[in-house]
Amino acid sequence: MKGLHPYLYFNGNCHEAMHYYKEHIGGSFDFVGKYADMPPQAGFNVDDSNKDQIMHMTYSLPDGSKIMASDVGGEWAPNYQQGNSFSLSLGAESQEEADRIFNALSKDGKVSMPMQKTFWGDYFGTCTDKFGVNWMISFNEQHLAEN
Repeated sequence: MKGLHPYLYFNGNCHEAMHYYKEHIGGSFDFVGKYADMPPQAGFNVDDSNKDQIMHMTYSLPDGSKIMASDVGGEWAPNYQQGNSFSLSLGAESQEEADRIFNALSKDGKVSMPMQKTFWGDYFGTCTDKFGVNWMISFNEQHLAEN
């Protein structure tokens, strides 16, 4: 297993919140991607008013731990509640491990996004387990080779 990271959701103010945390905690941003950076996808259009919102952001704290975050309010997450909306992001060592963990956690729960290859290079899926905890499972062969 590659690590477990909290994944925070925001309603349009992810950039502001993460910069606030960085200012007061320290650390650095490893990745900042906006919805405008996404390639076109069938059945999914990003409204112009949302293009500058954060699709994904990775923030490394001074001790090396990470917080991941994105903007997911509005039509993307109609049940969003400020301060009570997060996932646990788990990195797997292999595609097989990712499938095994995902299948176990999603059993008797709800699959939001089946495990699949993504445009950013990860094999990735999301689910809510039977206890109501949101999970993001990913494997990236390139990142594994770099470590």
